[in-house]
Amino acid sequence: MNILSGFADISIVQLLLVAGMALFASVIGGLAGYGTGALMPLVLVPLVGAEPVVPIIAISSIFTNFSRFAAYFRYADRRRALIVVGASALTTALGAYGYTRLSGAGAAVVIGAMLILSVPLRRLLKRHDVRIGNSGLAAGAVGYGVLVGGTAGSGVILLSLLMAVGLEGAAVIATDAVVSLVTSVIKISVFGMAGVVSPQVLAFAVLIGVVALPGAFLAKAFVERMPVHIHTAILDVAVMIGGVVMISSALRQLL
Repeated sequence: MNILSGFADISIVQLLLVAGMALFASVIGGLAGYGTGALMPLVLVPLVGAEPVVPIIAISSIFTNFSRFAAYFRYADRRRALIVVGASALTTALGAYGYTRLSGAGAAVVIGAMLILSVPLRRLLKRHDVRIGNSGLAAGAVGYGVLVGGTAGSGVILLSLLMAVGLEGAAVIATDAVVSLVTSVIKISVFGMAGVVSPQVLAFAVLIGVVALPGAFLAKAFVERMPVHIHTAILDVAVMIGGVVMISSALRQLL
């Protein structure tokens, strides 16, 4: 398989746009713990359609989550990571399989809806200061697995679960990175067996992953200087607008 063949129909300007967004999203992810899965669909869907987006992000997240883990590894809560992985492994595989059965328009609706819902969900959980124990974490991880397996932008759910169990700051980002690495491997395995990992998917994933590698370390350097609420508000607006655009486009295809 020639990875370069995946770029055959993509212009240099489009590649630069994807690369720029990948670096930006990686920095946001390093600061807030999420961002790549929420922002990348806004650029990828117009270029490659909705169907390849989740496989692309799953593969590229191996790079981005590893860089986040490397930057914050000493803060990771391994016990909580094992709880989430153990509870979500099967449902992640099921969610990924379900995604492979969707049409292009169906995939766009699923991704768009998840992006839109992620904003009020995060704010709702934060406002009510939800607190759970390890059993609640495991129960929540079962549902999280279904969503992370079949959507992009669902990382906010894992972050909310980790914060609800009492993790804070860098521990949330590091533990999220560990879990996300494992779920990405599960998703990639399912997508590979389903035959949805094309040369174009692999090419975009490698581009995004490699460009995003420095993002977590840049974020770590600026984490004490940049007000988190500012970039979070900007991200929320971008995510919701992108979700509305994706759903509108999908509905036009269906009607």
